[in-house]
Amino acid sequence: MTATGAVWRNWARTEKIRPARVERPADAAAVQRAVAAAARQGIRVKAIGAGHSFTGIAAAPGVQLDLANLSGVVAVDEALGQVTLAAGTKLYELPSLLRPYGLALENMGDIDRQTIAGATSTGTHGTGGGFGGLATQIVALTLVTGAGELLTISETSNPELLPAARLGLGALGVIVDVTLQCVPSYLLQAVERPEQLDAVLDGYLERSASADHFEFYWFPHTETALTKTNTRLPMTAARAPLPRFGRWVDDELLANGLYRGVCALGTVAPGIVPPFSRLAQNVTGNRDFTDASPSVFVTNRTVRFREMEYALPRAAVPGALAEVKKLIETRGWRISFPVEVRSAAADDNWLSTAHGRETGYIAVHRYYREDPHPYFREVERIMMAHDGRPHWGKMHYRDADSLRQTYPHFDDFVAVRDRLDPERLFANEYLARVLGH
Repeated sequence: MTATGAVWRNWARTEKIRPARVERPADAAAVQRAVAAAARQGIRVKAIGAGHSFTGIAAAPGVQLDLANLSGVVAVDEALGQVTLAAGTKLYELPSLLRPYGLALENMGDIDRQTIAGATSTGTHGTGGGFGGLATQIVALTLVTGAGELLTISETSNPELLPAARLGLGALGVIVDVTLQCVPSYLLQAVERPEQLDAVLDGYLERSASADHFEFYWFPHTETALTKTNTRLPMTAARAPLPRFGRWVDDELLANGLYRGVCALGTVAPGIVPPFSRLAQNVTGNRDFTDASPSVFVTNRTVRFREMEYALPRAAVPGALAEVKKLIETRGWRISFPVEVRSAAADDNWLSTAHGRETGYIAVHRYYREDPHPYFREVERIMMAHDGRPHWGKMHYRDADSLRQTYPHFDDFVAVRDRLDPERLFANEYLARVLGH
């Protein structure tokens, strides 16, 4: 299906573009035809996911491929626990799609609005010191190259391309399906507690290594961190989900409804932010519940924001966060959003933010009606001093020359791009900046 392009905006309202046309292919052959047509016409083509990247990584000024019709389970190998999903499948669809097979994702992030291809291509990672990001769960994928060819990449077919293609930024082709290594369904026991920030920083390395899934949020203008520790349990364990009303009060009324009002008011009256943060530290946390893994991993986020996230060598996280805290205090900024700290295991995907090192993450946010750039630029300087790597789908100011210094296989990835898309059919301004022309 082809349509005249309307204005496309991403969720964070940081990017907008009017594509020359929009196509909605329903199968791999239709993707091939769309790519071949764009090549003949000399215009670029990009697939979009759900628009949850804060960068322009999916911006398509030429042909925009909306893969919403490429959705659902393609195949299941129950013996191996491997599931092939069409590229446009949304993460929030996975629990119901995987449930009949008794399977689940090994790890998830806290937002599930993305498509599976978009989430893996940009480096969505979740938290857990012993677990890799979503892309590490890919054992095979199929993409359409710049020549319009349908290419299978797996551990047995073109395996040399797998470290590049698992996390390919949309630069290598249009993914039409991915095969994930899943695990048997499991429960998570979630323990959420407010704790003193200094104590949390002192224990961060040990807790990140020993807990299955550990993260915390620090509320600027306070000395408090909200810790979240999730422990994996078998499905036979006792389930104790949050009461529906209690969850609505915590996650919708307070975390979304009240918080949205405070953020909006804070743009015109910044002085209310510190006292609200001190109030938030007293009314959030202190929950202990057990439920199916997707219900614990995922949080509903309706307050619109902008985000920058950096991956650091894990040991550098406590010191870097202390520097961010000092920066906010010194500049007198009123920051309404908490700073999020997570972790991930080292992996071998070439452009993974956790490539080759045990990794910790620091994410900073601003309400979408506030100017994020002064805050983000200064935080980025701190992160770069610790050999930080920016999340590909979140705001940052780095370019190819800068990024090449922190990714050992950067030029290997570019060589694969030269092989699969020599004419840069899938390029856009963002990819030109971070990968070069």
